[in-house]
Amino acid sequence: MTDADHEPRESAARSGLRYADAGVDLAAADASIPLIAEQVARTRRPEVLGSIGGFGGLFAFDPTRYREPVLVSGTDGVGTKVDLARQLGRLDTVGIDLVAMVVDDLVVTGAEPLFFNDYISVGQLDPGRVARLVAGIAEGCVRAGCALVGGETAEHPGLLGPDEFDLAGFGVGVVERDAVLGPDRVVAGDVVVAMASSGLHANGYSLVRRIVDGLDLSASHGLSAPLGEVLLEPTAIYTRPLLALLEAVEVHALCHVTGGGIPGNLPRVLPAGLAATVDVDTWTRGEVFHWLADRGPVAPADMWDAFNCGVGMVAVLPAAAAEAAVSTLAEHDVDAWIAGTIHDLTTDRPRIHLTGTF
Repeated sequence: MTDADHEPRESAARSGLRYADAGVDLAAADASIPLIAEQVARTRRPEVLGSIGGFGGLFAFDPTRYREPVLVSGTDGVGTKVDLARQLGRLDTVGIDLVAMVVDDLVVTGAEPLFFNDYISVGQLDPGRVARLVAGIAEGCVRAGCALVGGETAEHPGLLGPDEFDLAGFGVGVVERDAVLGPDRVVAGDVVVAMASSGLHANGYSLVRRIVDGLDLSASHGLSAPLGEVLLEPTAIYTRPLLALLEAVEVHALCHVTGGGIPGNLPRVLPAGLAATVDVDTWTRGEVFHWLADRGPVAPADMWDAFNCGVGMVAVLPAAAAEAAVSTLAEHDVDAWIAGTIHDLTTDRPRIHLTGTF
């Protein structure tokens, strides 16, 4: 190759497009790693091998601890709650929501969450902002007792605005095969034990955002705290209390109350031919639910369908175990109470019959 042949190619290389010209900052991605490492270390379990930076997270699962282990997987996101977090500049709580939405799905099978992976997509990668998001995810993992073994941060300029982001997560747990909870264990005469939610959790925010559109989120608007603070209250993580409950009493099924509320989720743990009656007067909905219903306005039936309305988790268990269950949950700082019964399905009532008033 002559000098004449080489020079035009060198000039073209100098003047060509770079990845940074497309909006992707690889240096920022590298800078975020040490900021994340300390948070990831908080979640470490003895089974975790290696550290962040590899192509995959390593978890030395020990099958000898179990007679017949079954792995349980789950994945979820936070939904449009992230938009409120973005507006308020509060990035340290939605990571807790992310973990909660996954691990609370795992534990309802009876499983102990083992490890978690996150996916963070941003319009423009700011290492400090990513570190705050991961701090919330790590806090959620600490609360759940699972290890944060890996994740991915992707910069999507043009698809997302510079300050926009989205979250997704994936978790794995383990349960003995003969301890898997579900509809096959539930019988007529069982009772429904409800557990208080911490607020809206991470469901119904498309409706919430429509209701609060244009409002000053830093003002209280009649609530006991600023509206934005109330709306960003993290989802309760029930895994440790529920694992303790499973050790203490006989439990037939657990139900995570997410999108669809009690009417949409409780049927998922009932066998054919059985129904549930839930007395909604056994608990107070909480001010945010009444506020949304009034402000919308939102009809009671739509409130029950869109929100958890004060109940984030439900246990279905023998009547004889109910009082002990409530006491065990109280010992683990979970407000719980007997809210209903399981009975034969009849033609004159819906499968989930709510008695009382909103």
